[in-house]
Amino acid sequence: MILRAFDPWKSELCTCPDKLSLNPYTGCPHGCLYCYASSYIPRFSSCRPKADLLRRLDREAARIGPGPFVAISNSSDPYPPMEEDLGLTRGCLRILMERNFRVQLVTKSDLVTRDIDILSGMGATVAITITTVDEGLSRRLEPGAPSPKRRLSALKKLSEAGIYVSSRIDPIIPGINDRKIEDLVIALSSAGVRHITSSTYKARPDSMKRIISAFPEAGEELQGLYSQGEKISGSRYLPRNLRRDILAEVRAYAHKAGITFSTCREGFSPDTGICCDGSHLLFR
Repeated sequence: MILRAFDPWKSELCTCPDKLSLNPYTGCPHGCLYCYASSYIPRFSSCRPKADLLRRLDREAARIGPGPFVAISNSSDPYPPMEEDLGLTRGCLRILMERNFRVQLVTKSDLVTRDIDILSGMGATVAITITTVDEGLSRRLEPGAPSPKRRLSALKKLSEAGIYVSSRIDPIIPGINDRKIEDLVIALSSAGVRHITSSTYKARPDSMKRIISAFPEAGEELQGLYSQGEKISGSRYLPRNLRRDILAEVRAYAHKAGITFSTCREGFSPDTGICCDGSHLLFR
């Protein structure tokens, strides 16, 4: 199956609306230190296109019929560098547009602006993840991803084209990217962002090892904080009170900027009329 029901590891904290999930690629070249997918997808840093993707998608979409909401992508970025030549994500968007599906794209790549012509003609919203406005910090934390400046520029272009845009400030890692959050929210607002989804870092052994190796100055404190938390759906969480304080601060900045806000798998319910993934933007 190419189109699958979205089910984030059967997490009891997931508040996502019903939707289908589509990943045109397996693996991702961004090399984000905090990546969770690398813990369960083999050779994750080696990006591979799905075999016979477009034919299979067209067949499945025809069988399902119009109407469902599809999220692209939930584990592997739909705009790796090879997408510029292969155009698989673009082909998926064409098929979903022809079948009257609504779509949310989740990415860290500014290549998404190439597909404005399709996105502006269908029910679509785009969420771009930006974890910091600090270019140097981003290079350490997300070495293969486009710079925050490029991502902010992409959000602005999409917004100016009339496409609903949101952003994921996700994850927030204490002692690493938990500063200058207000500066990031202000930059997102200026780029036309209408919704922010945020969450704290959910530690897995492989990602924690990478983070401590790259940020040894924060390692001891970080490990101490997570040792006080709890394990949920295979990940170790910060203590609940600390998570609430961090995310309440982001929420306050978002509301001050006139942006709706939600959290992702944190156990905190979104405001009335708000979807945790930002998909409410499509239904207003």
